[in-house]
Amino acid sequence: MIKIDQKAISKKEYITVEFFHRATKNNFKLKLLSDRSGFENKIYEQDMHRPGLALAGFVDLFSYSKVQVFGNTEMKYLSQLSDDKKIQTLERLFKFDIPCIIITDKNQPFQILLELANKHKVTIFGSDYSTTKTIYLISDFLDDQFASRISIHGSFVDVYGAGILFIGKSGIGKSEVALDLVERGHRLVADDIIILTKKGEGILMGSGTNLVKHFMEIRGLGLINVEKMFGIRAIRHQKRLEIVVELEIWNEKSDYTRTGLDESTTTISNVEIPYVKLPIIPGKNITVISEVISLNYLLKHYGYDSAKFFEKRLSSRLASKESDDIRGVDYFEHDFE
Repeated sequence: MIKIDQKAISKKEYITVEFFHRATKNNFKLKLLSDRSGFENKIYEQDMHRPGLALAGFVDLFSYSKVQVFGNTEMKYLSQLSDDKKIQTLERLFKFDIPCIIITDKNQPFQILLELANKHKVTIFGSDYSTTKTIYLISDFLDDQFASRISIHGSFVDVYGAGILFIGKSGIGKSEVALDLVERGHRLVADDIIILTKKGEGILMGSGTNLVKHFMEIRGLGLINVEKMFGIRAIRHQKRLEIVVELEIWNEKSDYTRTGLDESTTTISNVEIPYVKLPIIPGKNITVISEVISLNYLLKHYGYDSAKFFEKRLSSRLASKESDDIRGVDYFEHDFE
């Protein structure tokens, strides 16, 4: 297993409700229903909570620090209470430091709920989506905000749908390989500083920084904007990392795989990623080889491993003790097959 240099980025401890509103109002169509007095509240957790039991009076295990979701069940329960009982129930809820509330399924908040929320500085949002869909979308967003991140120096390209990260010493030609791949129709994700975000247990999503985005430095030429030069088809904003390719000058003392039977991996954020060490020598077409690396990865993904297939074929020939043919065909005449 190969280890590569990676720099951890400090993990977010919290996000504010104001940031949450700004980031989600367009993507998830969340509407602000209360005033903005609760915008300074902080969200510390990626999970969300439905406070059904807390509304009914059981608050011993109330997960108040999470974003609270009021769906059809919660709103129906509140609608059957008298005004005095509504106030008593909601006051019991607002004694806790709730970051914000999302009301789903096009439900409209009661005036009492709005007044108490503004009084206790708890922001209320509304969503036209169902409770299940709202929780799915917002949870994914919060998971991304609180996920662990690292930065790696390299070039990240989508090649035939597989995310390849090129690493190696400064000046080895990572950006030039990425540029050549873009010219051949593949898509640049990021160059120089790659931000990798861990999603779930085995997925790393790579993207660029807000500052650099799809700019690229070509030594001897300077900075170029890949999006403006090659068009929108030439870029991606993010891509799953699936292969790491390390470029290095040919070294006869280094061990390079010849058959592909021994698969190497590297560990990034405790996720194992297929790893290829690619030696560079004059006349070697790294771009085409990179395309072949991607296609070979895709073949393996769909169940075909060329090296293992050839190994089985060789073992079968040795076991049968047949003589080795000189040619790959038995007979042909005048180029007829």
